[in-house]
Amino acid sequence: MALDAPPLRWMASLLYGAVMLTGLYYVVTGLAPDWSGAELAVFVGGLVALLAVEQVDWRRPRSRRWAVALLVVRIVLLETVNSADQAGFSRALFVLVPFFAYLWLGRAAGIGLAVFYLSAALARAGTVTGGWTDPEVVSDLFMLFIGLVLTVATAAVAAEQRRSRLRAERLVTELTATQQRVAELSAASERNRLARDIHDSVGHHLTAISVQLAKAEAFRDRDPEVADRAVADAHRAAGRALREVRESVGALRTEPFSLATALFALVEGLHDADFRVVLDVGDADLDQGRAGSEALYRVAQEALTNARRHAGADLVRVAVRRGDDGAVLEVEDNGQGFTPDTAVGGGLSGMRERLAVLGGSVRVESRPGHGTRIVASVPAGTR
Repeated sequence: MALDAPPLRWMASLLYGAVMLTGLYYVVTGLAPDWSGAELAVFVGGLVALLAVEQVDWRRPRSRRWAVALLVVRIVLLETVNSADQAGFSRALFVLVPFFAYLWLGRAAGIGLAVFYLSAALARAGTVTGGWTDPEVVSDLFMLFIGLVLTVATAAVAAEQRRSRLRAERLVTELTATQQRVAELSAASERNRLARDIHDSVGHHLTAISVQLAKAEAFRDRDPEVADRAVADAHRAAGRALREVRESVGALRTEPFSLATALFALVEGLHDADFRVVLDVGDADLDQGRAGSEALYRVAQEALTNARRHAGADLVRVAVRRGDDGAVLEVEDNGQGFTPDTAVGGGLSGMRERLAVLGGSVRVESRPGHGTRIVASVPAGTR
């Protein structure tokens, strides 16, 4: 178990330095007269070696074996320093062993070494004559116990903080990936919406323009007045197409939208002697909201375009009524009909996608030779 915690490393270095300076102070002041030069050299050299070990990049051990090797080196050096310490200050450093064992090797190793050192201290006290009744020995054992408990608790907190940080980093990574995925899905959804708008709006108007221009061409020699009206209708359809493209591209949603007005304008651009549309918009502006009204309008566009371009119909009935939970649009033509299950193209799928986003639905009833009936519904309050 690795831990990125330089402050902990410097904390251990500070303790080594404090023990070294305290020992040297005792020697200089004569408080430890029995401390030989060789023992002092071993004492200081061992602490310097421990300080050097702290500079090893133990924060990212190469393997568990490497972590164990570093821990063994610490234990050996601490035993060496303690054996040469005539003042006994270095015993306090043994609490670092279970601390680093907990961080490197896990909870079991840390607690196990803490229990080992406490048991060894108790056994050593039992070998001292009167040790169990000596206040100094009992005090040392009590302080060792408190130090080991605090050490293990501190290591547990540090390890938990590391785990929490790693979890937080993982969650941030997952959240970033999720945000990217949402952005991708949003972009895909917007592309699909624009594709439906272009298909339903521009496609419809291009059909109307094509029909009117064909009519103008057919009547150019026989009835110039009818041809002129057809060209004028084609111009109006082109103007409406341009306005709707600008609205789709620019997302101009500030103007109020009336389903009744939009349907009247739609029918006006298609109605002629060869293609009649009967419109009933008594309940067109219900409480289905703008999004619902626009969706129903697009369904009517697609249905009328299909009736004129593909079905060969000459009569279409369009009605808007109040449904059980919102508004219902019905478009019925007397064309040649088709089999809905085998139909291809983006029109029907675009209708279903558009209504599904709003919680609505589209039902297509048709069979060859018997016309087509489309029923679309949206719930109330779709904004």
